[in-house]
Amino acid sequence: MPDERAPNGKDFDPVGAFREVRDNYLDVWAKTMVDAVNSDAYAKATGTMLDTYLTASSPFREALEKSMLQALSQLSMPSRADFISLAERLTNVEMKLDDIDAKLDEIANSVKKPSPAARPRQPATARNRRKGAK
Repeated sequence: MPDERAPNGKDFDPVGAFREVRDNYLDVWAKTMVDAVNSDAYAKATGTMLDTYLTASSPFREALEKSMLQALSQLSMPSRADFISLAERLTNVEMKLDDIDAKLDEIANSVKKPSPAARPRQPATARNRRKGAK
């Protein structure tokens, strides 16, 4: 099949017209759906559907949670509540360690740089007597 050219000089594409129709169709649908989704009526309808779904699924979810807790306890495995409790306790321990670290830093800084008023100077004779007694 030799290269066929359309009258306008472009390559002949037998499905090109179908592609063009498809692209136009999809563009129109996309614009229509964007307009529909951005409306207040759509938002209210979606909100109502979600509320209804959540209300209807709540008893099933609670039953599933109870059965899961029972299964986990029978298998001696921790539940979500156990992990949350452990995480809270570890957070408290970490905060206390940070407080202790800060206090130790303050103590270390005060020992390194004693103020002159905090330590009275002793006479040289008293210092020499102590050194000799050791």
